[in-house]
Amino acid sequence: MRVLPFALLAVVAAGCPEKSKPAEAAPAPVLKQTLAELPPLTNAVPFTFSHDGSSVSWVGSKVTGKHEGGFRAFKGALEVVDGDLTKSRVKVDLELSSVFSDSDKLVSHLKSADFFAVDQFPTARFVSTSFTRGEGTRVEVTGELTLRGVTKAITFPADVTLTDAQADVKAEFTINRQHFGIAYPGKPDNLISDDVRITLDVHAKR
Repeated sequence: MRVLPFALLAVVAAGCPEKSKPAEAAPAPVLKQTLAELPPLTNAVPFTFSHDGSSVSWVGSKVTGKHEGGFRAFKGALEVVDGDLTKSRVKVDLELSSVFSDSDKLVSHLKSADFFAVDQFPTARFVSTSFTRGEGTRVEVTGELTLRGVTKAITFPADVTLTDAQADVKAEFTINRQHFGIAYPGKPDNLISDDVRITLDVHAKR
């Protein structure tokens, strides 16, 4: 096998650390199943990964600059079937309260109702639905991302290589935070960009 389908959720909203009036709390979402309860694909070979040895990082921009950060807790599995990406799947759960950044004050704001609302929505999830082969190691990944109780289809490119023991994945793409109800605008003279850049560096082991 040469190329393995992969997608990962890695989602973050970037903002400024100034406080604002919290948005009205929404009811907590109920994921249909935990990752452990999702039935495995038939004849799948699992490659598992987590924050131990892998990274999910983000960059959020505003008028006056940018902030960088990532997540310290996530886990998932690549389920490889017959070495065929069209039959395979990736599933990931990410703990939103594990967010970190270059500003401690910003971290508190990201956990608030203006952004992740971690008390009501502790987990983000991505489950792939399809893969398209590209040149060399390139794979186009499509799947469903659930964040703040909103589920949307997203597609992004990834470079994936596979050995008998490990799958290595690198990806860089943007998501629009507004699509998931993260609408905090920032200060009038320092507005926040809707687009957030996500970078994945994943090492999944068989």
